[in-house]
Amino acid sequence: METEEKVLQSAQNEPSTRSNKNAQSVNAVKAEKLAQEGASAQSGAAPKGVNMAALLHEKAVIMPFKKAIVFPCDRDNFQRVSYTWFTFKQLDEEIDRFARGLLKIGIKRGTRTVLMLKPSLEFFAVTFALFKIGAVVVFVDPGIGIPNLGKCLAEAQPEAFIGITKAHIARVLFRWASETIKISVTLGPKLFWGGHKLEKLRIENAEPVPVELFPPDEMGAIFFTSGSTGVSKGAVYTHGILTSQVRFIQETYNFTHDDIDVATFPLFALFDVCLGMTCVVPDMDATKPAQADPVKLMEAIENNAATVMFGSPALVNTLSRWGSKTGRKIVSVKKVISCGAPARNDVLERFHQMLPNDAEIFTPYGATEALPVSSIGSREILGETRKITSIGGGTCVGLPNEHVTVKIIKITDDPIENWTESLILKTGEIGEIAVKGPIVTREYYKRPEATKLAKITDMDKTSIWHRMGDLGRFDEKGRLWFCGRKAHRVTTLKGALFTIPCEAIFNEHPKVFRTALVGVGNPGEQNPVICVELESKNNSIDFSKIKAELLELGAKFEHTKDIKTFLLHDAFPVDIRHNAKIGREKLAIWATEQLKKTNN
Repeated sequence: METEEKVLQSAQNEPSTRSNKNAQSVNAVKAEKLAQEGASAQSGAAPKGVNMAALLHEKAVIMPFKKAIVFPCDRDNFQRVSYTWFTFKQLDEEIDRFARGLLKIGIKRGTRTVLMLKPSLEFFAVTFALFKIGAVVVFVDPGIGIPNLGKCLAEAQPEAFIGITKAHIARVLFRWASETIKISVTLGPKLFWGGHKLEKLRIENAEPVPVELFPPDEMGAIFFTSGSTGVSKGAVYTHGILTSQVRFIQETYNFTHDDIDVATFPLFALFDVCLGMTCVVPDMDATKPAQADPVKLMEAIENNAATVMFGSPALVNTLSRWGSKTGRKIVSVKKVISCGAPARNDVLERFHQMLPNDAEIFTPYGATEALPVSSIGSREILGETRKITSIGGGTCVGLPNEHVTVKIIKITDDPIENWTESLILKTGEIGEIAVKGPIVTREYYKRPEATKLAKITDMDKTSIWHRMGDLGRFDEKGRLWFCGRKAHRVTTLKGALFTIPCEAIFNEHPKVFRTALVGVGNPGEQNPVICVELESKNNSIDFSKIKAELLELGAKFEHTKDIKTFLLHDAFPVDIRHNAKIGREKLAIWATEQLKKTNN
């Protein structure tokens, strides 16, 4: 039997095709090596090198003809959808084609490259091509707005920009990172900005590009936060963090190669193919999940016999309401992953009515800077923790991931330079959630002040704790409970009030869709205000009666008895990524203006 070195040398000396025996031997050797790397990582030993593209390549060797990505491409005169797809072998080949093309124009290891492509087959191929050659992929959500995009890209200092035509038009007109971007690649019509067309970079010869394994601490990507509670910041992802996320997600949810996922969030879909799952992209605007068409979501699920679905709480709410109205059932899905905001018990209960009896809805907890931190299933929520949530105990987010250390520390808005045990609060006390582990980012790119506020150096002087900016507590079973954002706490003369525990009391009203606690006035002497969004938008509803009933509800609990101000709002502002996080900063400004008008 030939050694790995001989096989590799032989393959390099012969015409390269993926069908010849030597190429297959090379792939088999690589797959075995990658599997050994994975086993080493799972046993706790530090891997010598990692790469997201290596995980995908391994799946292409093991199951070359299984569908990797399925994408809706057209509709006929009867509006029946047709699909296009990549098998894992085809995706692996496309990655190599684009990797060679990108290398040819100067995008290489360490090149910071902005990627602004819509969900598509090309999005997957180009993303993994960039990972494969070691470029630093810069992901920015276009929904954060033109001014914020400019700031984010100025901070990232990208050297290359790969995007659709509209993205390039905005880049040129608003001079995004104009001093640093030297290489531009366009998918679609290329107008006056020069550069390269993406299709021209697709090298016809699919000769394999060697999978290089990078040090786990080498930067692999920059993911900008949604900016829902402030300015977007670029979280630095190392190759080690990326591959650890893949492993932890598989361990947490026990996904298998037989699973088919309808992924409504493109970045999560990248994990699918690394895990050997088929990723189905539904016909929807990924930037507006709350507005997704339930008919088209069901179409994607049923046409592909999906076993898994990923969706934000807003999307799950939309689909579950449609299901309740129409009586439609989802028969194939066994696992639903919903994250981006706290799970609403009524939505979980309603969605369960659409699912098979053995299905479960999981709600992982985490953030761009650290994911996954913990997870909980809907059966535990509906069977046990919802009762505590409904009386103001917070939202249970489950037991921490076994690879992650989670602590609750004293609440402060000041930076904490070094970790000490004196920071830790007792079980049951509400404080800030701090996490440490292989999926925790160490810094924000080019944002030293933000890094200083969010990171704590551990006592070993090498590990980093991330301050989640979330408030929470532990119960006696070791489960973590989320109590709201630290920035959203309302500080009154009688003490601090936390959003999730307070809002849960008023959300129990049958005519209330959701509420939001905000503070009006100076910190320390704020007036707590509950903004109310009703289930029905009927203008004939008597809000004064509802307000009186909300006062009665609040009077029953110590933490809400002093809340006396309620304001009706038509539709809460929400985050652009998941359409689920309430924009309480905007609501606080609105509430202040409303109270001024009332007082005048």
